[in-house]
Parts: sequence; C-alpha cells; structure tokens
Amino acid sequence: MTNWTPDLAGRTGPLYRVIADALADDIASEALPIGARLPTHRDLAFRLGVTVGTVTRAYAEAEKRGLIGGEVGRGTFVQSPRANPLPSPFASAFAPSAPLPGGVVMGGGGGSSVNMTTLRPEHALAVQALANTLGAIGASGQTAAFLGYAPHAGLPAHREAGAAWLERQHRVQTTADAVLLATGAQNAMAVALCAVARPGDIVVTERLTNIGAKTLAANQGYHLEGVAIDEHGLVPDAFDSACRRLGPKALYLVPTMHNPTAVVMPQERRIEIAAIARRYGVIIIEDDVFGFMVPDALPIQTIAPDITLYVTSLSKSVSAGLRVGYVVAPPELRSRVEAAIRALQYSAPTLTAEVASRWIQEGAADRIVEAQRAEDLARQRLARSILPTETVYGHPSAQHIWLVLPEPWRREDFIAETRRRGVVVTGADAFAVGRTSAPHAVRVGLCMPGSRDEAARGLRAIADSLEAPVSAMLSIV
Repeated sequence: MTNWTPDLAGRTGPLYRVIADALADDIASEALPIGARLPTHRDLAFRLGVTVGTVTRAYAEAEKRGLIGGEVGRGTFVQSPRANPLPSPFASAFAPSAPLPGGVVMGGGGGSSVNMTTLRPEHALAVQALANTLGAIGASGQTAAFLGYAPHAGLPAHREAGAAWLERQHRVQTTADAVLLATGAQNAMAVALCAVARPGDIVVTERLTNIGAKTLAANQGYHLEGVAIDEHGLVPDAFDSACRRLGPKALYLVPTMHNPTAVVMPQERRIEIAAIARRYGVIIIEDDVFGFMVPDALPIQTIAPDITLYVTSLSKSVSAGLRVGYVVAPPELRSRVEAAIRALQYSAPTLTAEVASRWIQEGAADRIVEAQRAEDLARQRLARSILPTETVYGHPSAQHIWLVLPEPWRREDFIAETRRRGVVVTGADAFAVGRTSAPHAVRVGLCMPGSRDEAARGLRAIADSLEAPVSAMLSIV
C-alpha cells in the first residue's frame, strides 16, 4: 500500500472534491503510478485530519471519474484512465439550475443555492457498503439470478429480511408471509390504495398531508378529503365525523414524524383512531417511513393489524436510491395487495432487494441507520440553535422542521425572500388537501444539504429572512 498523502494547499471547494482533484493531479503527474494501492479510508482520514465519510466520498468521486477502482478484500487501486470515459448519468441531474421536484428551479448561480425542499438523506457509509455488496454479488456466481422476474410479492429470502428489519427498526410484529416488497414507499402507498379503493372512492387523510399522497390521489382518481389536525396529529372527533358523513374506504396517515408538521402522535390517540376506523369499517394505510427515528412510538399496525396496511421503505433510513419498500398486509388483504403489485409493477427489482437484504442481514443497514439518526439529531440541534425558538415546531429528531412564520410574514412572501437569499423551502400550501386554507408556515428539510456547513448556511439565511420585516410588507399596497 502506498503512503500517498495529497497536498491540499491552495485548493478550494468541498473537501471530498478537493481530495479527488489532488488524486487526479497526482495520477496525471505519475506521482501515483497505475496499479498503486491507495491508503484505506480510515488511514487517509487520520493523515488528513478529516472524517472517514469525507474520504469515502472522495474515493467515490474519483471512482466515478474512472481514476480508481475497488476490489473486494484487496483494496482500492489506481487504474488506467479510459480512452473515452463514460459520462456520469448524474452529472447534471441535480445541477443548481436543474428543476427540483415540483418544478422548482434553483437560483443563485454558481452552485451557491441551498435546497431545503426535499427529505433525501444519504449517509457516506452507504457508499462503501454498496461498493462492497455489489462486489460480493459479482463474485458469488449468482448474478444471472438477478436478471429474471421475482415472484410478485418478492423472493422469500427478501421478505424474510424485510420482516426482520421491520421488527428490529420499526417495532412491527410480523412474519415473512405478511411482508410484500414494493419499489419504495410511494409505490407501496400506491399498491395499498389500489388494493382497497377504486377511482372515485373517498380516502381521508390529515388536512396537511404528504405531497406524494396528493399526487397519487389526483393521478388515480381517488377523492382525497382532509381532516382536522392539532398538535398531536389527526383529531379523533373530526375523523369520526368524516367517517359518518363520507363513508371513506381508507384512511391514509403518517402518525410518526408527520409530513409536514413533524408531529408524533401519542399512543392514546393511535388507539382512539384505530377504534374509530374499526367502528366504521375503514382500512388504515399507515405510512411509517420515519418510524425508525422514534423507538418508543408503536405503529398503529401493532394496535389493529387486521385493518391496517402498513407501508414503509428504506428511503429515509438507509438509502433513497435503493427504492426498496415494504407492505405488511393482514391475511384477508394479501391477495389483493399482491394483485395490485402485479398490476402496477409486476414485481420489485431483485438486485436492489438483494442489496437491501444483505445489508439487513450483515448489519450494514443498522450501522447506516445509527449514523443517520446521529446526523439528523445534530442537524436538528443546529437548526434550533440558529432559528428563533418560537418559530420551530416538530419532533427534535425529525429530518425536517415546521417553521411557523411570525407576523407580518405571509407564506408566499417569505418563500420569495428566502429564494432571493439562495435558499428554497416548501410552503404549507403544497401539503394542503383540497381547498383547505394553509397556515403561514414552511417545511424546512434538514437532510438534503450535503454537509452541516451547507445546512447552517441555509438556516442562517432563513433566520436573516425572519428578521427582515420590510420584505414581509412588500406585498401590501
């Protein structure tokens, strides 16, 4: 192994890119010959006084450029540059000027804008885990098996791993037979709704709800009705009234880390909501993508497993790009869920499901989750140290905060002001169901910025915006 230590003096930009640039220069000057074995992530991190995650991102960037390659069990080596390097499919996907989800275009130029609209965590540990796992799969002699169709509900081994994961990280008591694989939580939600509702049927939800549920209902023709919420989530009396008046087929809700308010519904209220749903014959679709963050919150599925379709994924806890989701269905609904999977996607991709299952079985997924929890908590503390206390709402370990705007701010003016300062956030109106009046509040995603420094820059711009009453009054004539 070479004793290579890059010279970073005079270089600017994100630290991981600076290291990758130094590596490229040393290869070009032949200071690092082809075939040289690079220091381990931990060793180089110690020499440079940086985190292991920074080195992992640097090596991943260098590998993307075709400069180095990893061999499972042997290390990372300098490789011959390609005569015509393959362009990265991600080179412009998230460029500052590229449209963000929902059609938002980042401004600010020069990559200076901070996107705080999306909840898309990605921990550096997942990068190395993926390289290791793909290498192990390639060396297994079983790669052909991942090129065929899987059973609609998923391979038995993948369902088994899913059941173990849900019990370990989400406190769901289930069996492999009850777990069906989906392609992420959005697909799991679509499958669950397709299994119990038809176009034109009424589905009730919180009056502020996940944007994905709104777009799905509009696309599939479900009639989405918003129900009142308070500081504890869905209001039981309002839900009871909606059941009596509307006769809904299903209730879709996010009881743990509600999206967008980051509220965690108390256990007593979960029991009450389940009892009302049972009384009126309403199927509960419980979205628990954030459940891993609150170890003492028991899913509604554990209270009423016979009337609950439980959906979750690894997107918020392990990796957004794996697109591995799970649906837990009671026996009487499993055939309908499986039929919906067949209609909507035929089956989940076996390769990503295999990666996820190996991570679950080998403990890599748990390590990533622990790191993600620590990062989420650190960014929450950062947000609460920068923003005025009276404006910040939601659980202190959530991946986002609900920012309630003080007078005289109006939601649309505040969004315009933060955009002017190079930060993009999501207004409450994006989450409002139907013609429900939206509060003057915004959701601020804490996990999308690539570093805590970038998150802090965005949060300081938001804090500065809150202190700009002149801008708040601009729309008044």
